[in-house]
Amino acid sequence: MQTQLIRIGHSPDPDDAFMFYALAKERLQTDRFRFQHILEAIDTLNSWALEGRLEVTALSVHAYTYVADRYILLPHGASIGRQYGPIVVAKRGLDPAQLRGKRIAVPGRLTTAFLALRLYLEEFQAVEVPFDRVFDAVERGEADAALVIHEGQLTFGDRGLTKLVDLGTWWHEQTALPLPLGANAIRKDLGESCCLEVSGYLRASIDYGLAHRQEALQYAMQFGRGMEAALADRFVGMYVNEDTRAWNEESRKGLEQLLNVAWEHGVIATRIRPEFLSE
Repeated sequence: MQTQLIRIGHSPDPDDAFMFYALAKERLQTDRFRFQHILEAIDTLNSWALEGRLEVTALSVHAYTYVADRYILLPHGASIGRQYGPIVVAKRGLDPAQLRGKRIAVPGRLTTAFLALRLYLEEFQAVEVPFDRVFDAVERGEADAALVIHEGQLTFGDRGLTKLVDLGTWWHEQTALPLPLGANAIRKDLGESCCLEVSGYLRASIDYGLAHRQEALQYAMQFGRGMEAALADRFVGMYVNEDTRAWNEESRKGLEQLLNVAWEHGVIATRIRPEFLSE
């Protein structure tokens, strides 16, 4: 049987590592498929998705709006914020009402965090820096505030910064819906049969991690950038859970609402109806 290579792009973060543990460590029998894991920051993966570089990729929901012709969303693998999500932090003394027009360090314009900030604030000066340098930008005075994703949502206090707004909380207050942040997507040109087979293995990897939590968490810790075990466990729990196993009706409604509001406010140029691979 001829082997088919499937390259999977995902972030070098504990939550993604946890999700793909079973595939990365060959805990699953994958028959004719061989999976290669490409670890890059989400902003890089978003840019690569514009080129269609990888067969399967994690990507920001915001980036999906620019590649919906080429990629279809997988029915699992989502990162969903339920009354939590990306946050804006600053040095103490800055009031959220003072953010308009300020310089804000952002981890990429294609991130969903950036999209949500545009909806929340409308007017600000974006200073693009790698996601793990946004704190530095504030400390050096290059930005007045920082838009924080990944584990920085839990560790900002260690840098002496204060939270001004949680965009996931704000979104829920506006809509009573969860905030979809990231998704896994597969390239349509693989064909429906291949997409369905690959999807099954990815779903099985998520299920394996959740069923073997300590084993998967121990693997994921190496991507924790110095996080202690308890903090890594908390972070993984935020973004690998039942919402990750399947996009349910509520999370899909949150996605549709987010993209509609973004289109209505001119944050994205095209009205996108999310397309999911059937299971």
